[in-house]
This record gives sequence, C-alpha cells and structure tokens, in this order.
Amino acid sequence: MALDSFLLIGLMIAAGVVCARLRLLPDNSAEVLNQFALNVCLPAAVLRFAPQLQFDSALLGLMAVPWILLGLSIALVWLAGRLMSLREDEKAVLLLCIPLGNTSFLGYPLTEAFLGTDALPYAVAYDQFGSFLILSSWGLWVLARYGGDAPPTAADIGRRVLRFPPFIALIIALTVMPSEPPAALERLLARLSDALLPVVTLAIGLQLRFRIPARERGPLAFGLAAKLLVLPLAAWLFTALIPMAPLMRQAVVLESAMAPMITASALAISHRLAPGLAAALVGFGIPLSLLTLLGWRWWLAG
Repeated sequence: MALDSFLLIGLMIAAGVVCARLRLLPDNSAEVLNQFALNVCLPAAVLRFAPQLQFDSALLGLMAVPWILLGLSIALVWLAGRLMSLREDEKAVLLLCIPLGNTSFLGYPLTEAFLGTDALPYAVAYDQFGSFLILSSWGLWVLARYGGDAPPTAADIGRRVLRFPPFIALIIALTVMPSEPPAALERLLARLSDALLPVVTLAIGLQLRFRIPARERGPLAFGLAAKLLVLPLAAWLFTALIPMAPLMRQAVVLESAMAPMITASALAISHRLAPGLAAALVGFGIPLSLLTLLGWRWWLAG
C-alpha cells in the first residue's frame, strides 16, 4: 500500500509539473482542485473516520502534541532569529510553516499508506484539533502581526472555525454520525475520500516552485530541518511519556513529520511575507518529506 501511494504521489506531482510548464490546464486549476479537496474530499474523510474516535486521556494527549510543538517552534524561530539575523518577514513565514504541517491533504492518505486505515481517526484528531485550530488562531495572529492586518478578535476566529467545512463534518461525525453507517453511505464516503490523494498531489505539482533567493537559503534549510526532523523527534519523545497505543503514537509522529502546510505558505505569499521563502518551504519540503517520512516509518517500525 505504501509503495502504491508513493508511486501515485510521484506520478500526480510530475503530471502537475508538466501541465504547469506546458500550460495544459487553466491558470486557476490548482485553486479549483484545492477547493474541491477542501470542501468535498476532506469532509468525506472526516465523516468516514472521526466517528471511530474514543475520547480518553491518550486522545487528549494526542491533541496536545501539535500545541506543544507550536511552543517549541516559536522558541526555535526566536533562537534562529537571534543567530541568523532573520528579517521580520522571514520570521513570520517560519512561524507559520514550521508548526503547521500538511496534516490533512497529504497526512491522511500517507498515514493510511504507512499505518493502515485504523490509524486514520488519529490523523483526523491531530489535524482538526491541532493544525486547523492553530491555523485559525495562531496563524491569523502571525498574519496580523507581520502582515499589517487588524488583529483577529475571538469572534473572527470562532466564525472561521464554524464555517470551515471539515470542522462542520467533524461536529457531525462526533454527534450524529454512526460509527458504522449504511453500506451505501460508507461506499460514497470511501470513494470521495480516496480521491483526496490524486486531486491534492496534482494541485501540488501545478504549484511547485523551486527557486529560492540566495539570502533565504539559510532560513530555508533551518525551516525544513526543524519541520521534518526536530519536531517529529520532539513528538516521539513526548508521546513516550504518555500511556498511548503504539498505533496512535506512530500516527502522531508521522503527522508531525509532514511537510509545511500549503495553505500556510499561500497565506504568507498573499500577505507579501518573504514569498520566495514561503514557496520554497513547500516546493522543496514536499518532495524531501517523502524521503524523511520513509525514515521516520523505519524508525517507528524498529
């Protein structure tokens, strides 16, 4: 399963790159594909797997991990800012792209590929209670602080959360959705959620950019090392302190090891915050993460 998924990822990313270079698709194709994934495929995956979650102390520990890693990321960026004399916009990009990983678009299918379907509810919990809420609160604050926007109010954050389709699906999944839905509904959700990987990886290929200004190569190397190596190691160490099933722990570490979030990078670019660095963190991070994830999977299996 992992090999099939990696072959599909490589094929779809390559197809996206070729389509972008040859202009075979409209310029807004990546945006349309991402919106389809966000509003259709991702909610279907949440509805399919979130009803299987059992709330206990271990799950609460799982949901705490991304917030602990956020604190560690802030400390790392502060230290790097002092040692590397980072510009304010570079710090803003790192504050967004180090703690926020691609835990849904790539996290769900890759977690399934490495660990099987039983691990997907843990990936959903990590993504929705961690990455999404961090983006909706911390992410908005960083954009306001460094991008010149008005600071978001609690009402602004609340509205953003409540209007987010996957979060709406999460509420439905945890309240009225049966853990074993009717067979026809289960098949529909499976087909929609299975489309997540090819749709998103094609969109990634359409958006990949590998150019990076020489001045930003140091911040790029630091950001990727922190995101792909340091944070997963911290997650692995922290989860060792919590009574947690091995499968749950492995899912947490793999989710923490995902490449920087495409949405976080896009938001930084839209606010003109070191756009070259923001694009490079995703452009280099996604292909590189496929190798580091293999390493983490080997480490966890050992």
